[in-house]
Amino acid sequence: MKNRDIEPQLNLRVGSNTEQMTLKNQSIVIIVLLFSAFISYSQDFTLSLIVINEETNIPLENAQISITPCNCGGITNEAGRFSIDLPGGDYTATVNYIGFTKEVLNVTLNQSKVITVKLWPEEEQLSEVVVRAKRILDNLETPQMGALELNAQELKKIPAAIGEFDVLRGMTLLAGVNNAGELSNGLSVRGGSLDQNLLLYDYAPVFNPTHLFGLFSVFTPESVSSVDLYRANIPSRYGGRTTSVLDVKVKNPYTNKFKLSGGVGIISSRLSIETPLIKDKLMMSLGGRAGFTDFLLPIFSERLKNTKANFQDATLKLLYLPTENDQISFTGFYTKDFYQLDLITKIQNINAENNQFDFKTLNGTLNWTHSFSNDRILRTLLVMSDYNPKTIFPEQQSDNEIEFDSGIKYVSFISELTNTINEEIDYYGGVQINKYTIQPGNLDPGNGNSILPVDLARENSYVFSGYGNLNWLLGERLKFSAGLRFNHFVFVGPYTQGSFDDITGELLGTTFFEKGAGVKTYNDLEPRVGLNYKLGEVTSIKASFARLNQYLQNVYNSTTPLPTSRWKTSDPNIVPQNSDAYGFGIYTGVADNTIELGLEGYYRTSDNNLTYKPGADFFLQEYLERDIVQAEGKAYGAELSFRKPKGKVNGWFNYTWSRSLLRSQNERLADRINNNEWFASDFDRPHVFNGTINFEGDPYNTWSFNFTAQTGRPYTVANSVFKIEDLEVPIFLERNNARLRPYHRLDFSWKVSYGKNPNRKWKGDWIFTIYNVYGRRNPFNVYYTQRQGVEDGAIFLDSPLGSYELSVLNSPLLALTYNFVFD
Repeated sequence: MKNRDIEPQLNLRVGSNTEQMTLKNQSIVIIVLLFSAFISYSQDFTLSLIVINEETNIPLENAQISITPCNCGGITNEAGRFSIDLPGGDYTATVNYIGFTKEVLNVTLNQSKVITVKLWPEEEQLSEVVVRAKRILDNLETPQMGALELNAQELKKIPAAIGEFDVLRGMTLLAGVNNAGELSNGLSVRGGSLDQNLLLYDYAPVFNPTHLFGLFSVFTPESVSSVDLYRANIPSRYGGRTTSVLDVKVKNPYTNKFKLSGGVGIISSRLSIETPLIKDKLMMSLGGRAGFTDFLLPIFSERLKNTKANFQDATLKLLYLPTENDQISFTGFYTKDFYQLDLITKIQNINAENNQFDFKTLNGTLNWTHSFSNDRILRTLLVMSDYNPKTIFPEQQSDNEIEFDSGIKYVSFISELTNTINEEIDYYGGVQINKYTIQPGNLDPGNGNSILPVDLARENSYVFSGYGNLNWLLGERLKFSAGLRFNHFVFVGPYTQGSFDDITGELLGTTFFEKGAGVKTYNDLEPRVGLNYKLGEVTSIKASFARLNQYLQNVYNSTTPLPTSRWKTSDPNIVPQNSDAYGFGIYTGVADNTIELGLEGYYRTSDNNLTYKPGADFFLQEYLERDIVQAEGKAYGAELSFRKPKGKVNGWFNYTWSRSLLRSQNERLADRINNNEWFASDFDRPHVFNGTINFEGDPYNTWSFNFTAQTGRPYTVANSVFKIEDLEVPIFLERNNARLRPYHRLDFSWKVSYGKNPNRKWKGDWIFTIYNVYGRRNPFNVYYTQRQGVEDGAIFLDSPLGSYELSVLNSPLLALTYNFVFD
């Protein structure tokens, strides 16, 4: 019995050879599977999370990551990235960011993974005055002074001319920022001239930022993600301008599905798409805008019947994620304008029927960001910018056209390392190499034979820079920021240097420098310092200092630079501009930190500011230095700001008192301005008030108002007249010795969002805008004309000249725009 009992067991174990092999194979498979599972759950993999704002695609720095069951986590870096090595297994990751909804992810980690997490702003935070989705008290905690930050959603709330949100116009409603005139997008920051502001679009400089006589800025609206304006201790990574930096960023197309958005308006229409090209690897966004207004201009005025204007711009961004630690992006930007003014222009005895302006910009930015860890990031950029303005003069009674064109070519290489040592100390450092090639002007007479062609010599220069910045938390109350930038500027040949008589200004001789030969070098150190001391939980004081130098400037002798105004680098005769800026401020939160109050004061001294000599004409001038004065300057003021970013009623108010003055230092009497006494610059505005208020009555309606009022800008009044062959000619002995009437304006917008289904793919809204609600006739300029007989005698009495105000808008400007998103 026992043998029989055992025998079957032996047969079962042994059996035939086939059965034996089958059992062995099954056993091996089971063992391999068990071993593989063990290995996969014991091997470490990298989990990377990229946290971004769902609405703006802005990476969210310092988002909190909590992971269970390992009870581990951390915060995201400035690229919105957090990475951690974990054993294989199942995890739950919770992502938190103040002002945004919480996101909980269930992750099975059986290989290294990169996950993009999109957070929505909380409903309470949808008042888009919230600055870059940061806490209201961030301004109390950072040592950075004079920084203003807006995202695209905030800009959309500001009523703008023609119903389209605009970067530069939105900035002019903030403290210390003014425009160059009605419907002009040039920026004057704290009394500085327009060319003293560095305008960047995804790291590439923009030399002409406006469309349509200054009505729009050139930045493609659907592509903009955020705007940072630095006015005080400008971070050391920026250089080349003496007053401010406006840094406009393009959205990163973090997307896994197709998205279409755009808008249709009276003056312009736009369209934008976002789509993945390779899932989780390559993504693209493309936005474009076009405006054609030729048919509209005659409606406003009979004088505009021969005026033409059209424009287009486009922004392309590609984002490639080759590894969990690398991001490579390319931004391409193109803009082109054409407009015609029905003016008579005379050039070297050739009369033109009108002026035609044709100018374009082509920019490119290649950006590689590598994360060594959550705390250490290397960013390397190659930047190109090509600006080419052209003026066309059609000859009267001829099919010939005379063309004048100029341009700037800019190439830059930047490499910067950012590192966070601990919660108290972080720093960044980098190098930057810029090359400028300027074509001052080229006159092509076409097939005409009355004038000669002119081709001014190109100017070539380089700026080699190294910079670093350290942020240090000293105790619980004091934060310290110190930066240093070194610039080595080189102006190289080919170049013909002139020498001039000190008394008469006549050319005495020239010296020629061969191609590549060093003509002039300038070496400059630029320290930047910021301090922040917290007096309590909701109050802090700040102090700052910044020294800056400028090697490229725009030269013009009008109220505001034209697209064809001449650009000039420093050379042996034109010394770089420089400035020292001091700042002090106090900030506090009130009403349970729902309201932020700030008071900033500043004082800036500057040297070598470019302005023009009396009677200067820069057109085709070979030796520009003979018509230029480099004056010293000073600007000072105080800015009071009030912000309420949350609630059904939200907005901000600010008031600025300031002065901006210049003084020439020329010994030669003919070159002096106001006899070397201080005079108001073109951008001196002693009193400025701006207010923006939004009423969010329900989810479907938002009403917005903004009001601005300021002292009239300076202009020049004739001191006397003299007579030449029965023609009365005004004499101007002083500059900016009078002011235009005060400027004030009220704008209104009504945004209507419709549809009760939040999950529908097509979403649209209407925006109705009234610019200049009560039809204020704000003066743009004052001009003089010879009076005929007793014309306007009751006003001018027996004066041979009459002075008249020129206004751009004399009535309200209405617009209706439809915006849509298909997601």
